[in-house]
Amino acid sequence: MTKKKPQIRFAGFDEEWERRKLGEVCISFDYGLNVASKEFDGINKYIRITDIDDETRKFLMTDLTSPNCDIKLVDNYKLQKGDIVFARTGASVGKTYIYKENDGIVYYAGFLIKAKVKNDIYSKFIFYITLTKQYEKFIDITSQRSGQPGVNAQEYAQFEFFIPLHKEQKKIGEYFENLDKLITLHQNKYDKLTNIKKSMLEKMFPKNGSNIPEIRFKGFSGDWKWHKLEEVVDIYDGVHQTPEYKDSGIMFLSVENITTLKSKKYISEEAFKKNYKVYPQKGDILMTRIGDVGTPNVVETTEKLAFYVSLALLKPNKVESYFLCNIIQSPLFQKGLKNRTLITAIPQKINKYEIGKVEVILSNSLQEQQYIGKYFYNLDKIITLHRCKLEKLKNIKKACMEKMFV
Repeated sequence: MTKKKPQIRFAGFDEEWERRKLGEVCISFDYGLNVASKEFDGINKYIRITDIDDETRKFLMTDLTSPNCDIKLVDNYKLQKGDIVFARTGASVGKTYIYKENDGIVYYAGFLIKAKVKNDIYSKFIFYITLTKQYEKFIDITSQRSGQPGVNAQEYAQFEFFIPLHKEQKKIGEYFENLDKLITLHQNKYDKLTNIKKSMLEKMFPKNGSNIPEIRFKGFSGDWKWHKLEEVVDIYDGVHQTPEYKDSGIMFLSVENITTLKSKKYISEEAFKKNYKVYPQKGDILMTRIGDVGTPNVVETTEKLAFYVSLALLKPNKVESYFLCNIIQSPLFQKGLKNRTLITAIPQKINKYEIGKVEVILSNSLQEQQYIGKYFYNLDKIITLHRCKLEKLKNIKKACMEKMFV
C-alpha cells in the first residue's frame, strides 16, 4: 500500500499517510431530491448547486427556498451532521458543501450527491480534501463527457487521496474550520465597511435633482455648484504603446493596478523622460478608462510613476483630491461616466475628452471638501486594512492546503 507524508504537520504526528478511495471512508452515496423548489416556508431549506458559494463553499442564505413536496415523505433527503454533498453535473461539477447544524433543516436537491462519511467527527478532513488541487485535477479528468460535464456517485467513490490516522484527521479538519471562521469574520467586517462606504457615497454627495447632500458636517450650508470635470482638473492619458519592461526603474501602472497603485513592472529612466512630459504626482488622481471605467485612486507617493493609456490622469486645480476621488465613485457621477462610455467597444472605454465633459457637483467650501475627503480617506484606510488581513488569511489557507495534505 502506497504511503506518504505531508510537508507540514502538527507536533506529535509522524505516521505515514495511507492511500484510500472516497468509497472506502463513506457509508453511502445518495442522489438528491428531484422536486422543484417553492417559496421558503421559514423552516425547511432546500440546497441546490447554485446555493453553494463557489469560493467559501458555504450555504448561501440570500435566496432561500423549500422543497415543493410533502416534507413528511422526504425525511431521508434531510442532511445530518458531517454529510458532504457533491455537485454532479454542469459548470460547477465537483463543488462541495459540508452540512453544519447551525444551517438548520436542509434538504439536498437533484444534481447533488450526498456522501455520508463513516464517522462524522472526521468528515471535516474529507471535506477539506475536496478543496485541494489533487481533487480539482480528479474532477477535471473525470468530468469529461461528450455533452455536459459530470461525475456520478460511482466515479466519486473512486477518488483517491492520502489519509492519516483519525486523531490527525480531526486536528487538521478543526484547524481549517477555525481558519475559515477567522476568514469569515474578516470578510463580514470588510463587507460591512464597504456597505457603509456605499451608503455614505449616496448620502454625503447630492443625489440627482438636489443641490445639497442628505448628510453634512456641522457648520456647512448652502447649495453645491455644478461644473464640468474639465473645469476643475486637467486630464491626461498614458502611453499608447506597450513599453519595454525592465527589472527596475520607474514603476509602470495599468488598469489592473488601480486598487494599490503598485506594480511589478518597470520602465527605464530614459523611456520615462522620452514619453512622459506630464506624469502622476502626489495628490493627483488616476482613474480607469478602458476595460474597467471609473475606478479612481489618489496618488500618495512622491516617487515617479509611469502609466498606460488604460488609465486617465486627473490633476486637480480647483478641488480637494480625496473629495474628488470619492465623488467620482458616487452613483451620480458614475451615471454620467456611463452615459459617455463606449459600452459596445471591446473592451469598453471612455475617451479622454469625454471624461472632461462629465458634470460634477461640488461644494463651494474648500473646508467642507477637506472634511469630506478626510472622512473617506480614513474610511478607505480601515477598509484597506481589513482587505489586507482577509487576503493574508486566504493566502495562509491556500499555502496550508498545499502543504498540509499529501
